[in-house]
Amino acid sequence: MLPDLLAAVERLPVAGALKASFYAYPLVNALHILSIGMLVGAVVLMDLRILGLARGVEREPFLHLMRVTAALAFPVAALTGLTLFSVRARDYAANPAFQAKLALLVLAGLNFWAFRRIAGRAAAGAPYPPAAKALAALSIALWLAVLVAGRFIGFL
Repeated sequence: MLPDLLAAVERLPVAGALKASFYAYPLVNALHILSIGMLVGAVVLMDLRILGLARGVEREPFLHLMRVTAALAFPVAALTGLTLFSVRARDYAANPAFQAKLALLVLAGLNFWAFRRIAGRAAAGAPYPPAAKALAALSIALWLAVLVAGRFIGFL
């Protein structure tokens, strides 16, 4: 059943358009890379600020800007990623690096959920509890691992 579903994904019009156009695939790929850079850059900067770096920058306005940046970049990264996936869905689904990337994305999402639960209880402007700081450090590691796994997709 899954192979049939993946084959159907590869027959979607968007996959055909990416395969048929000289420009479409590289442009979607470039947009995917740009949005990932914005997302990971915003998340890492946010996490570093939570960990206490750049204390000279007002915390709340900076974190708000990084949250907005990440919130705008994530759906673009997801949409372009799904579009690129459609071209070779069966190959990607079987690729260990792709599988690792998806697992790491789930872990990053769970880490974000846990952080919001812990940090959301703190008063605005109050220091983050040690557990929140630990999750911020884990977030950096997870998102860097997502990047590495993504780069390995094309080599496995």
